[in-house]
Amino acid sequence: MEKKLYKCKKEQKICGVCAGIAKYFSLDPTIVRLIFVLLAFTTSGVLAYIICALIMPDEPTNVIDA
Repeated sequence: MEKKLYKCKKEQKICGVCAGIAKYFSLDPTIVRLIFVLLAFTTSGVLAYIICALIMPDEPTNVIDA
């Protein structure tokens, strides 16, 4: 089965971007959220999050957690 990057609605806090990225890379969502917070203070992390939230598709409802 092919891995795809989706926004995760099950573990979302704002839009599900960080949870989706964490699920794709098999990481803890908290780590990805902390990285985005650090990026927001140092670079254009907020802009990157907004772009990801607009571009990333929502997770299909028939996806089974592996």
